[in-house]
Amino acid sequence: MFAHYLITRFNLRNSEWNLTKNNETLLNDEWMEDRMYLFENFCLPSVAAQTNKNFTWLLYFDTTTPEKFKKRIEFILSKYANFKALFIDGMPEFYPKIQEFIANSSVNFPHIITSRIDNDDCLHKNFINEIQNQFSSQNFQAIDVIKGYTLQIAPNYILGKKEHLFNPFISLIELNKNPKTVWFSNHAQWKKENRITQITHERLWLSIIHAKNKVNQFDGYGDVKWEDIKINFVVSENLDTLISKEQIPYSQWKFLSFLNKIKVDFNFLSKKFKKNIGIYKYK
Repeated sequence: MFAHYLITRFNLRNSEWNLTKNNETLLNDEWMEDRMYLFENFCLPSVAAQTNKNFTWLLYFDTTTPEKFKKRIEFILSKYANFKALFIDGMPEFYPKIQEFIANSSVNFPHIITSRIDNDDCLHKNFINEIQNQFSSQNFQAIDVIKGYTLQIAPNYILGKKEHLFNPFISLIELNKNPKTVWFSNHAQWKKENRITQITHERLWLSIIHAKNKVNQFDGYGDVKWEDIKINFVVSENLDTLISKEQIPYSQWKFLSFLNKIKVDFNFLSKKFKKNIGIYKYK
């Protein structure tokens, strides 16, 4: 019926992406060590805990990845038959290699589904299942899960709700005839696509805000307790304990929450309005 691929770019060299938001160098050993920590403690456990195992996770690493990290990556992923580490020569090879892998591995499937996740974020344990529930043999249909949570982990732990149209957790269902895949365009460019379904009934992702994000900053809102959502967002045992212990009470950031809610609502409604009146369209 379909083959489903979850796709992550990890540390691919990119001439347009050299510094963090704090002007720190990217893709060196320090950056990689920090990113591996986030991956091993947040992203990987959440994907491994998916209730629906009918998918393949493709993780793209750069060929220049130091040997110590290659061995670490291969050891970690060797525990999961459907998780694949692929080493390629920088961002220019990323999209062609996705198409090549899918073409070679999905010949017996009339449809494919591709989803994306960044290596420092988390998925609800039912994320894959909810995406597949949207499948109805569509020729081309994007799936935008617009509700999630966001967790700041530096300089302190703050957890809140968030709504985000055309976000980095988008998926694409399509006919398996020269499929474009979800990575044929930056996630923000899906605002130009009319063939898109929004999932709004459940919060299915958790974005992690940390010191080495390229652009993201914490903009969560609302009184959300980690103890209330952790059953659905599986992280490492150490991180689970740390978040439970260190999460700042809502009373200490209530005013920030108020400001963030205004910001999130404005951005959401602005995008929705522009989409409805046709400002977003392919040229």
